[in-house]
Amino acid sequence: MRNLVLTALAAAVLSACTVGPDYVRPEAADPVAFSQSEPGATIAPVSDAAFWTTFDDATLARLVEETLSGNLDLQAALARLDRANALLRGSKFDRYPTVTAQAGAADTRSSTADLPGASRDERDAERYSVAAVASWELDLYGRVRRNVEANAADVGASESDLRALRIALAGETARTYVELRGAQERLRVARENEVNQRGTLELVQAQLDAGSANDFDRSRASAQLEATRSRIPAFEAETARDMHRLAVLTGREPGALLADLSVQQPLPAVPARIDAGTPGELLRRRPDVAAAEERLHAATARIGVATADLFPRFTLGGLLGSTALDTGDLFSRDTEGRSIVLGIDWSFLDTGRVHSRIAAADADADAALAQYRQSVLLALEDVENALVTYGRARAEDEHLAHAAADSEDAARLARVRYDAGAVGLFEVLDAERTMLLSQDQLAAARTRTVASAVRLYVSLAGGWQADANAAPLAEATAP
Repeated sequence: MRNLVLTALAAAVLSACTVGPDYVRPEAADPVAFSQSEPGATIAPVSDAAFWTTFDDATLARLVEETLSGNLDLQAALARLDRANALLRGSKFDRYPTVTAQAGAADTRSSTADLPGASRDERDAERYSVAAVASWELDLYGRVRRNVEANAADVGASESDLRALRIALAGETARTYVELRGAQERLRVARENEVNQRGTLELVQAQLDAGSANDFDRSRASAQLEATRSRIPAFEAETARDMHRLAVLTGREPGALLADLSVQQPLPAVPARIDAGTPGELLRRRPDVAAAEERLHAATARIGVATADLFPRFTLGGLLGSTALDTGDLFSRDTEGRSIVLGIDWSFLDTGRVHSRIAAADADADAALAQYRQSVLLALEDVENALVTYGRARAEDEHLAHAAADSEDAARLARVRYDAGAVGLFEVLDAERTMLLSQDQLAAARTRTVASAVRLYVSLAGGWQADANAAPLAEATAP
């Protein structure tokens, strides 16, 4: 037996190998530059700082930080990461012997049929046993090592998923905050125009009472006022919904932020240009791409786990214990027992099922490779779309700013000319309607511009460096 054990250990040292393919990072589409990027960017790359700090809005920064510390989806993702780490720790124990202890006590009485002629005392017997049992799988073909490798890749994927969720939640918080400030600005515009149009209606009513106006003018002025008033409830509902969403994102009940956020604040400012960097930098920074690559790594390693079943599995077992008829005799001379066993489990008669499992693992790896390549393309598409949206939103904002300024001048001049009797009420109402429309469109466009900047920062994974942030993630999301 000693020779058998030494032979098995020598085989484990000298012949150990790891079956299955070794993971090699696949090549991915990596264009030199983004087609929609602008030359001459004037600020540092977004990876240098957390993106929400670039908007210079203390309330926005506070809300994002509260989301990253209190959001319940993040806490669930952290629990999933803890689970993956626990599975990894468990798989690592398979590399070492498993030692257990067992003990037993029995008090038996045999029947007279078993011991004919024996007295009751002679038919009574006690038996006690204590033993330590050890077992160890000799990982000759790397089944255990490949399983540890796969679980380690699963942990990496969970970490990347957690970072991706942090970016997504920070982006949703910033976008919702921008939409809130935009809705408040549109509400302000509607209310100011309501005041102006109410003044116009009062003027017409006074003229009607004096006999210098008619019911037609009053009806038109009243209709325009009511149309403007109808816009206000929709904006009020939108602001309430945004405040509810921000509260839930930060882990609080929906009405928790109503008092804090009800006071109107201006939209956050955005930089004139944003440096998108290069596609290669993006792919190294995007956590969704990193997660897809880790899942490909895990699927590749599990091919080796399945392939190892084509070869015999050696298990070394041992037992050291004592069995006695009295507890005082345990571990005394002649009550000790020991055994050493080399077990061989080889499913050579079940190769059909083994090959089926290998084929399934190969298919999983092929699917993971396709998903990785798709994640790369989707990441590049996401940035290209965000770049073109941001650029066109800025151009739209600029045109509407000129239109709003001109419409304000036109409304002011129309009122002056109306007071002088040079134009009729229709021209005043038309100018005021155009001014309201232009101001509302400008507020909506500026909201889209800031929101598109947020989307661009999120698509670039701004402010997130995987190695630097990996450790603080658990601390920031711990309940």
